[in-house]
Amino acid sequence: MRIQLAAAASAILAVGCAPIIFADSELVAQERDFLLSTPRASISLRAGVSVPRAEGGRPSLWDFAREHFTVETGDLTGAYLLGEIGVRASRHMDLVLAVGYTSSAVRSEYRRWVDTDDLPIEQTTEFTTTPVTVGIRYYPLPRGRQVGSYAWIPSAVGPFVGIAGGVVRYRFEQDGDFVDYETHDIFSDNLRSVKASPTLHLFAGLDASVNTRVLFTTEVRYGFGSAPLDDRSFAGFSDLDLAGLHLSCGLTFRL
Repeated sequence: MRIQLAAAASAILAVGCAPIIFADSELVAQERDFLLSTPRASISLRAGVSVPRAEGGRPSLWDFAREHFTVETGDLTGAYLLGEIGVRASRHMDLVLAVGYTSSAVRSEYRRWVDTDDLPIEQTTEFTTTPVTVGIRYYPLPRGRQVGSYAWIPSAVGPFVGIAGGVVRYRFEQDGDFVDYETHDIFSDNLRSVKASPTLHLFAGLDASVNTRVLFTTEVRYGFGSAPLDDRSFAGFSDLDLAGLHLSCGLTFRL
């Protein structure tokens, strides 16, 4: 009798708990497919490469470096990091604050000069930029759809384009040995210029949903700008060209 009662109680408990267990499992599955509200912001962290245009008006420091040192434009390709905070302004538009950083370094030597021991006259050229911009990111396709009063289902992919403006700070530095073209003497020095200038960025990319909260983002961005050089180290040159192409990918987190 006790065994029958225990079996009956177990059966009743199992029947009673089954809907709860099923409901919990269904809720977990649904949470993987939708959010309880439309995301209001996002944070993105990306990394990639930067390819400076390295041109400019005459006389250009970039041209001088390529002519006199064993430096090619491709040697200036370097690392690129970008952090973004986006705030949802409408169904198709975000306001975006972005902070970037590019860095490249190349060892070089004079093309037509050697020292008294027939050894190369060497130096290192470093170039970094730090752009800070505020802009608009536009999604031509819906980023998700609202279901009912609360559920928001994100789209699998979301292409975007955008424009941003702000300030870019650069540092151009050459450290090593140099030739005095008047006396032909060789001297060691550290030549540096650090300035800031307005910048304009155009960009396009794609968000791909990993899950409801995380996206994989790829972007191509082109920055425009130029800034004066420090007259103490680089007198007589035109403004330094700061334009360049930036390619990046990384993760974006919906908030």
